[in-house]
Amino acid sequence: MNEKIKNIAVVALMSIIVFGLFVTCLIKPADEYSETERRPLDQAPELSFNTIFSGDFMSRFEDYTLDQFPFRDGFRTIKAASALYGMGQLDNNDLYIHDGYIAKVEYPYNKDSIDYANDIFNNLYTKFFEGKDMNLYMTIVPDKNYFLADESGRLSLDYEALVSNVIAGNPNLTYIDIFDKLEIGDYYLTDTHWKQESILDIAQYLASQMGTTLDDEYELKQVEGEFKGVYYGQFALPVKTDTLKYLTNPTIENCIVYDYQNDTPMDMYVFDKATGRDPYEMFLGGALSLVTIENPNAETDKELIIFRDSFGSAIAPLFSEGYAKVTVVDIRYIQSAFLERFIEFDDQDVLFLYSSLVLNNSSTFKR
Repeated sequence: MNEKIKNIAVVALMSIIVFGLFVTCLIKPADEYSETERRPLDQAPELSFNTIFSGDFMSRFEDYTLDQFPFRDGFRTIKAASALYGMGQLDNNDLYIHDGYIAKVEYPYNKDSIDYANDIFNNLYTKFFEGKDMNLYMTIVPDKNYFLADESGRLSLDYEALVSNVIAGNPNLTYIDIFDKLEIGDYYLTDTHWKQESILDIAQYLASQMGTTLDDEYELKQVEGEFKGVYYGQFALPVKTDTLKYLTNPTIENCIVYDYQNDTPMDMYVFDKATGRDPYEMFLGGALSLVTIENPNAETDKELIIFRDSFGSAIAPLFSEGYAKVTVVDIRYIQSAFLERFIEFDDQDVLFLYSSLVLNNSSTFKR
C-alpha cells in the first residue's frame, strides 16, 4: 500500500509540475530580449493557412517555445552544469572555461571566409588606394583560443594557415605581427575582447611600425561595478567577473569625436553604455560604421584610417596621440560605395585591424 501511495504521489507531483509549466507558458508574456544571452528572443509566429501548410509555423513555433520557456535561465544553468561537470563534456554549446577564462571554440579554419575577406580588402585597395602615396598595413588579433586551446585540450583554428592566407592574399598590405606580443592576461575573463589597459604596448608597437610614436603617460580609471562580458551570460554558470577600465590623458580628453552613422558628436568613452547590455561598447560607442577622432593639439598633420572590427574600439583612442585625425571604419555596417562621401583618400596611413574570429566569419563584411 505504501508503495502504491508513493507512486501515486510521484505521478501527481509530476502532473502538477507539467500542468504548472503549461499554464505558465500560456499566461507568461513573451520576452523580447535575453539579457544573459544578449540576443533577441523568437516571438510567436504568424498563424495562417500558408505558414501551416508550408511547415514554417511549426518550425518557428518550436524555436519560439524554446526561447520563451519558463525559468529558462535556471534550466540553462542546470544543463550547463550537467554537461560540463556531470557528463564531463569539454564544452557547453562551444563555450568552455580554463584558468578562469571563458572562451568559445572556433573551429575549423574557414578558408572560404578568409578568401572572401581578402577579396573585400583587395576591392578596397583597387577602389581607394591604388596609385596613391599611402602606407598600407594589416594586423590580426588572435582570439583567446590561441592561448588556451592546446593546454586545455580544445580544438582551435589553424592560425598559421589563416595568417599565411591573409598575407598572401593582400600583397599590397604590410603585415605587422602582434601574436607574440599578446598573452591571455591581455583579454577579459568573460568577454571576447582585449583590455585597453593591457594593450598600450601593442598600440605603441603598431604606431612605431607605421612611423609614429605614442605617449605612454596615461591615467588608468575604472568604471564602477562588475563587468560581465558577452560570454558570462552565455556560459550560464557563476564565474569570476571582470572590471572595466580605461586609459585617459589630456590629449584623449581634448579630442573631437564624431559619429557619422548617427550624425552627432560623441565622447571617446560613452559611459552610458558601460551600464548597458554590452558594457564594452563604452569604447568609442561600440558598433558604429564610421567615427572620426580629431586631435586639435597634434604636433603632426598625419592621418590614420583604421578598418576594424570591435577590437578596434579599444585601441583606436590610443592612436590619437600620434595622428591629427583617426578615421575608424567598420565595413560590417557600411558599404564601401559610401566611404568617399566622408573620406578623402589621399596620403593617410591605413591599418586593417581584424580579429581572427571575424576573419574566419567574414560574411558580415559589406562590399
